[in-house]
Amino acid sequence: MIHVLGARGRLGRAIVAAWGQDEVVALDRAVYDSWSRPGASAAVARYFESAMPGSTVIVAAGLLDPALPAEQHRRVNLELPAQVIEGACAAGLRVLTVGTIMERLLEHPNPYVASKAALGRMVAQRAQGGDPVTHLQVHTLYGGGEPAPFMFLGQLCDSLLQGRPFEMSPGRQLREYHHVDDEALALRAVLQGGCTGVVALSHGVPCSLRDLATHVFAALGRPELLRVGARPEPAQDNYGTVLPRPAVLDSVAFRPALQGVTEYVEQILSKRAREE
Repeated sequence: MIHVLGARGRLGRAIVAAWGQDEVVALDRAVYDSWSRPGASAAVARYFESAMPGSTVIVAAGLLDPALPAEQHRRVNLELPAQVIEGACAAGLRVLTVGTIMERLLEHPNPYVASKAALGRMVAQRAQGGDPVTHLQVHTLYGGGEPAPFMFLGQLCDSLLQGRPFEMSPGRQLREYHHVDDEALALRAVLQGGCTGVVALSHGVPCSLRDLATHVFAALGRPELLRVGARPEPAQDNYGTVLPRPAVLDSVAFRPALQGVTEYVEQILSKRAREE
């Protein structure tokens, strides 16, 4: 059985769909809301002590907005999974946590990335000690619902919907955009492959933000709204690193980012137009 914390989120819903209801236990938030507290691992162990042998706990719950206080990120993104790892491993279960690829790409991370990086280091240490734990570093996800307003795609969609200019940097930043359904299949491949430690879920084919935005605005017939270079370039970002696809993901068919993201944006705009 797969026990999922954060089953209502974008990735959590895709995980449930990838396995099916018969194989997944979606924990209600009320069950694990207090598990971030010190010493909560004992309650975690009691909860999972009757789980089927060979079961896995996936911690897909987490905060993404870097503008939130660092303490909130630390509590939800680090302390919660730390207590789950301690308790679930004591009960004989495997644990998989979710981080961000930016853990290995940013020298001076924001509070969100810093909390995930700390989690990744902890998982790596536990894995070296023999615990069945895995930390996935994921790229940018799309699909499975509305884009967050603080994300690049959220701001892009708002620009197209409102017909106002979309101002962006020169856009040299490299990104891998993964559809959330493809990511759930990649996660499943990692579990089936028995991987432990830190795994980068890369397909190895990034695109620049400039190319992505240019493709989307042209495909939707609004190229005049795009203002490339209207904002300064971030001092710290990924401008040249291309991460290879791990062998465990060879069987996963990731959809091409430019076409996939464009279809997603079209779906979001159609949905919002119907709601108006």
